[in-house]
Amino acid sequence: MENDNSLTAEALIYAYTSGVFPMAEADGTIYWYRPDPRAIIPIDTYKPAKSLKPILNRGQFEVRINTQFETVMRACAAPRAYEQETWISEEIIQAYVDLHFMGFAHSVEVYEHGELVGGLYGVHIGSVFFGESMFMKVSNASKVAFHYLIEILRFNDFGLLDTQFINDNVQRYGAIEIKRTAYEKLLSKCLLRASEFKLPAK
Repeated sequence: MENDNSLTAEALIYAYTSGVFPMAEADGTIYWYRPDPRAIIPIDTYKPAKSLKPILNRGQFEVRINTQFETVMRACAAPRAYEQETWISEEIIQAYVDLHFMGFAHSVEVYEHGELVGGLYGVHIGSVFFGESMFMKVSNASKVAFHYLIEILRFNDFGLLDTQFINDNVQRYGAIEIKRTAYEKLLSKCLLRASEFKLPAK
């Protein structure tokens, strides 16, 4: 479905609770997607790679949430060496920033020596987290961001982590595909229960 020039935070909430999400084409045109099958990452079965454990243990990175949401989005939208086009348009950024200020979108941010070097963002409604995109400027920063996202979701008893489409990047985190009917049934169940989005206490 093509954009009707009304991408707002309210429209995003309605879309996500209906199993739909937007992506922009190179010319800025926004299309809405409701894939079948749908990719999700089971929260309970994720295990960090063995190579990540020493990185976590030595405390190379500091992790924060929701301090630079727009900066994280713009980093995710920036051109990459292997992929010059982005689906995160300026219109999408503004709508999700509005959603963030309403409390429905969050960022997980990874810092090294006080500098933002990686992170991810997504939408949070009920006990569902809809993962959107991630970035890294130094090795392993996005892996650390995802690890802490899982820690947050487990600590706050989330029921569903949606990752939209299957690809190599999400598969390494344990993504699987399920039929759209099964996804929407799980979505409806998890929207009924509210979860907070906060880091576990150290």
